[in-house]
Amino acid sequence: MPPQSGASVGKPEPDSSAGQLFTWGEIALRSGKGNSKEEKWLVINRKVYDVSQFFRRHPGGMSDAFTAFHKEEDLVKKYLSSLLIGELAPDQPSSEPTKNEMLIHDFRELHDTVKKTGLLKTNYPFFIFMFLHALLLDIGAWLVIWYFGKSWIPFLVGVALFTIAQNQYGFLQHDLGHVSVFQKPKWDRLAHLIVAGVLKGGPPSWWKHMHNQHHAKPNCFRKDPDLNMHPLLFSLGKTLSVEELAVVVFYNIRVCLMYIPLMGFKSFMAFYWLARFLESTWFLWVSQMNHIPMNIDYDQNLDWVSAQLAATCNVDQSWFNDWYTGHLNFQIEHHLFPTMPRHNYWKVAPLVKSLCAKHGVKYQCKPLLTAFADILRTLKESGQHWQDAYFH
Repeated sequence: MPPQSGASVGKPEPDSSAGQLFTWGEIALRSGKGNSKEEKWLVINRKVYDVSQFFRRHPGGMSDAFTAFHKEEDLVKKYLSSLLIGELAPDQPSSEPTKNEMLIHDFRELHDTVKKTGLLKTNYPFFIFMFLHALLLDIGAWLVIWYFGKSWIPFLVGVALFTIAQNQYGFLQHDLGHVSVFQKPKWDRLAHLIVAGVLKGGPPSWWKHMHNQHHAKPNCFRKDPDLNMHPLLFSLGKTLSVEELAVVVFYNIRVCLMYIPLMGFKSFMAFYWLARFLESTWFLWVSQMNHIPMNIDYDQNLDWVSAQLAATCNVDQSWFNDWYTGHLNFQIEHHLFPTMPRHNYWKVAPLVKSLCAKHGVKYQCKPLLTAFADILRTLKESGQHWQDAYFH
C-alpha cells in the first residue's frame, strides 16, 4: 500500500464507497499550522483519513513515511478502515501540488522493483554472524579479566573488547528496531528487547519512538528529536518510564555481578566508564557524520526522496567502513528504505543514484575521514553563527 501521494500520475475514477471528495486545499486547512481544531488528515493512495485522534497514539506519524515503515499491510488496513472519510476529487493530482509528482512516481516504481527483486528479504546467516561475533567479543572481555586479572594489559584489552561488543550490539538493535531482520515484526520486537535491553542496557520503546520521528522528518526543527539539545535525561509517562528504569537497572545489575567479583568495585568503575566513553565517542562520530553536515531547517514539506536526500549523505563503501559504521555509511539507502536489511544497501545504491541523477537530486558520498572532518567544520560554522547572533 503506497504512502501519502499515490503511485500513479494519472487521476483514477473515484471509489464510490470511499465517501466524500476533497481537494488538497481542504485537506491543508484541516492539517496546516493555522488549524485551531488540531485536526490531522492524511492522504494515502488518494484515500483521505482522519487521524486526529490516532496520531496521538502513533509513535512515528504516518503520511510520507507510510510505506517505508509498515511491513504488515493487512494489520495496517484494519486500523485505517475505521479512519477513512473520503478520497481526493478526480481533478486533484495524486500528490500535493508543491511536491515533485514525477519523482514520487519514479520512486514508487523503484520501491516496487526493490520489493519484487527480494531486496527487502533477510539473509539470516548474515545477522546470525553479526550477533555471534558481538556476543563472542562480549564474552571475551569477561574471560580476559577472569583469566589474566586486572593488570594494565588485560584491563585495556577487556575494555576494547567490551567497547566493540557494545557498539556492535548497538548496530544490531538498530536493525531490529527497524524490523529489518525478521519477516514478522513481533519477532523483531522480541529480539530488540533482548539485544537493546538485556545486552545493551537501553529502553527499546523509547529508542523506537524517538528514532522513527527522526526518520520521518530528518534535520527538521521541532520534528526531529535528534536536534533537541536539552539536558532532560528522563521521559514523561508512567509506562515508558517504568520500562526504561527496569531495563537500565537490570542491565547494570547484570554487568556488576559479572565484573565486580573479578576486579573489585573501583576497578570495575574505571573499566565500565572508560568503555562507555569510548563507545559513545564511536557512536557519536558514526551517527552524526551523515546528518550534521547536511541541511538543517524547519519542515519544508518536501516529497519523501527530496526530504531524505537533503538531510542525508553517504560514506564510501569498504569492508572496514561497513563494519565500523554498521552499514550506516549507506545512510541514504537506509533512510529511503528503513526496513531493508543492511546487507542489501550496496545492491540498491546504484538504483538510487540513477533516480537522483534523473531528477537532479544531489546524491552525496564522501570518504570516512572527510565525513568526520565535515562534522567539525559544521560545528565550527554553527558556533560562529551563534557568536555573531550574541555579539552583533
